[in-house]
Amino acid sequence: MGLTRQYLRYEPAALFGLVASARAGLAFVALRGERGRYVAVPACEHVFVWDTRKGEKVLILKGLKQQVSWLCPSPDGLHLAVGYEDGAIRVFSLLSGESTITFNGHRAAVTALQYDHLGGRLVSGSKDTEVIVWDVINESGLYRLRGHKDVITQVLFLKEKNLLVTCAKDTLVKWWDLDTQHCFKTLVGHRAEVWGMALLSKEKRLITGSGDSELRVWDLTYIQEVKDPDEPESKKSKGSSSPGAEENTEEDETLELDEHPEERIVKCSKVGSIVREGRDRVVTLGTDQMGKFLACHGTDAVLEVFSVLSEEEIQKKLEKKMKKARKKAKQNSEEEPERSVELSLQEEIQRVTNVKASSKIKSFDLILSPKGELKMVLLLQNNVIELYNLDLSAQVPQAVRVSRITIGGHRSDVRTLAFSSDNIAILSAAAESVKIWNRSTLQCIRTMECEYALCSLFVPGDRQVIIGTKTGKLQLYDLASGSLIETLDAHDGAVWSIALSPDQHGFVTGGADKCVKFWEFELVKDESSVQKRLSMKHLRILQLDEDVLCVRYSPNQKLLAVSLLDCTVKVFYVDTLKFFLSLYGHKLPVLCMDICYDGTLIATGSADRNVKIWGLDFGDCHRSLFAHDDSVMYLQFVPKSHLFFTAGKDSKIKQWDADKFEHIQTLEGHHQEVWCLALSPNGDYVVSASHDKSLRLWERTREPLILEEEREMQREAEYEESVAKEEQPVVAGETQGETGLAGKKTIETIKAAERIMEAIELYREEMAKLKEHNAICKAAGKEVPFPVNPILRAYGNITPSAYVLEVFKKVKSSELEESLLVLPFSYVPDLLRLFNEYIQLGSDVELLCRALLFLLKIHFGQITSNQMLVAVIENLKKTTISRVSEARDVLGFNMAGLQFLKREIEAKDEVTFFADATERFEEKKRKRKKKEKMVLAVL
Repeated sequence: MGLTRQYLRYEPAALFGLVASARAGLAFVALRGERGRYVAVPACEHVFVWDTRKGEKVLILKGLKQQVSWLCPSPDGLHLAVGYEDGAIRVFSLLSGESTITFNGHRAAVTALQYDHLGGRLVSGSKDTEVIVWDVINESGLYRLRGHKDVITQVLFLKEKNLLVTCAKDTLVKWWDLDTQHCFKTLVGHRAEVWGMALLSKEKRLITGSGDSELRVWDLTYIQEVKDPDEPESKKSKGSSSPGAEENTEEDETLELDEHPEERIVKCSKVGSIVREGRDRVVTLGTDQMGKFLACHGTDAVLEVFSVLSEEEIQKKLEKKMKKARKKAKQNSEEEPERSVELSLQEEIQRVTNVKASSKIKSFDLILSPKGELKMVLLLQNNVIELYNLDLSAQVPQAVRVSRITIGGHRSDVRTLAFSSDNIAILSAAAESVKIWNRSTLQCIRTMECEYALCSLFVPGDRQVIIGTKTGKLQLYDLASGSLIETLDAHDGAVWSIALSPDQHGFVTGGADKCVKFWEFELVKDESSVQKRLSMKHLRILQLDEDVLCVRYSPNQKLLAVSLLDCTVKVFYVDTLKFFLSLYGHKLPVLCMDICYDGTLIATGSADRNVKIWGLDFGDCHRSLFAHDDSVMYLQFVPKSHLFFTAGKDSKIKQWDADKFEHIQTLEGHHQEVWCLALSPNGDYVVSASHDKSLRLWERTREPLILEEEREMQREAEYEESVAKEEQPVVAGETQGETGLAGKKTIETIKAAERIMEAIELYREEMAKLKEHNAICKAAGKEVPFPVNPILRAYGNITPSAYVLEVFKKVKSSELEESLLVLPFSYVPDLLRLFNEYIQLGSDVELLCRALLFLLKIHFGQITSNQMLVAVIENLKKTTISRVSEARDVLGFNMAGLQFLKREIEAKDEVTFFADATERFEEKKRKRKKKEKMVLAVL
């Protein structure tokens, strides 16, 4: 057996440089008893909770691999529901930061989430056009609602009625009756995608935002079929006569529910439109929790805020208007105006102000503080969170920016990275700034303004840094003062590459002006101080025929490799600048390259997605590797080895062995193109920068990496992915209608079904053994010891049937139905017999009844046609009814007891309150008498 080379694994150590991802919304969360101070934002696969007052990160809710696509805090403020790109939903506790519940049902990214007003149900909409209602308390899916033909954009529960409203990019707004789980009304008044909606005025009004500059307003009336004669007619707004509102061209829609015509008729009538100032589509539309303020924004940087008048305010305004009308009629000596005065839509929903942010808005959230201020938090496109306060008591309310979280990251994509020689500091540079980070604490210790940076390096000594810019300048910064020392016009085009000479006396730059320039460090006299300062001196120039994309020195400083736009790499002697080798073979330009520590190999990465490894002695190509699914953007050798890392536009970072031409490891984490990476001089750390605005740090562990195991894990991951993409199992006799099961088949549900099958197999084996053992004992006429199964012994010598129950209880509540759906029917009879046994004992009645009813639903035909199961079903019928009624009695007794205790506490509190008030009154009386006595004494 030949020697196998041992590699060490690189693991993700940290994610930094990111304030918030602009792909999902943000939300105010209640933390430490405070509302309006803490904001939850998506950050790639994690969720960050920021303290807007201090600008600090206070909590990280760690995700797995997929990017966060939506956030929704629970009404009690204790939990946060997070939707992901793969369709999963995880519910986090804001107290512990742990994920408590996971729901798997959607096949694509979650695009909308909403809790009901009690927080017991959660509804989710997705890119797969389906809506799922989840039971948060039972941790299971209730049902799936189908009907939309495009991406769901918003979902809303109604508080008073058991109704759901959904809108999507298919231009439709649908109303669902959750009692019967079907769509009973569809609003078709939109000509483009419906991007958002909100319920106002105690759910009597619906506002929708579409692809134009109008917010359409609909009045909702829930009319009882059998009306109480004393009940007043619900007020209906007359907004269509307003000058800014559209005339209602559509007839009022009235539709009875199919299932319950006696319950209600929902009337939905369009009353007009509010015209926004923005001319583009609505991106986000939302209200505060009380529904007093409405805000929306388009694809620009302006947030438009509207105030919604309450019924009392509308009444006051109407009375005022009526008074004016009467006065006017009196002056003109006319008769009393016959027609009643009406409020226009613009008077009921008034524009308050426009908030101009510093960049494009991607999302927002509103909260009305107890002080009467409206707090608005905005998530911007350029990795910034801004908090504005709106003082509503002012004559003309103006939004004031109170805080801005920016220091945690760059405003644009990081294009270049560098490590200091002591492995402690990391340099990152983007289009507007250079930042220096401490590797161990991940804190930004310096921020310096710069031009569009493309390449960078630490000057030997780590006290200065040099940045090469898009405009052809070289900028020299001093780190101690954080100031720009010198700017040189180095090239006529962009400075694409910079490389430090191995003797550390100078460096070389390559630019878009077809030149390679050699520079030397020198100390020059500073005019402002006595001390000398560092400067850069131009020595030589190498003129070439094509734009220079990358330059690298060989470690002995004898050769210089230059990558050109003609897809070749030319190698020159450094001393004479004479041509030595031409490395050709790439079909597209070489974007990156590196030479190994001993100068024997050069690896080149190209836009043709290949990496080629060449010998630097004769220029022969040792091997060509298909490295990435898109352009290879960066390549660097690990110091003191022939291993190298590549970064690609396919969002992956890969490690390769240049001697054995093998792929060692893939570092997955980034969600978009990786622009650059840097290795620390000791090779223990890799830092990478991506288009998703994040910087990631990877650390070399002591854990050995075995290639065969890696390949096996990769194959397993591919298999699991293929299982998830398979056709979903169907229930016999059920058609693909409006509703369906909430869950979906995943590798977890298959594993859960396999565990149940194994437990039943063990139960069968143990029962057969027990039967055999009893026969032997009977024949021998004495008791023979029965061998206990090691699995049962591990569970504390439990019975086989109790073991099946233990396995069954360990199946996640959200995966139970899907696990039973993939369970073969041959295991169902045994399971039904065991259920009968368990229910008779009165253990886990709720769980067992849920599983029993589901099995009866999906295997109804086979169970009813099986004569052997008739007696079992009869027994189940009796035991289930008795046990469920017992459970209901216990719950009813407990509820009555709790209500009694609640009344007792409330009565006690009232007595205490009045007692306190009496004591205070008596105290004031005593003080007054004492004061009067003192006054009399003085007189």
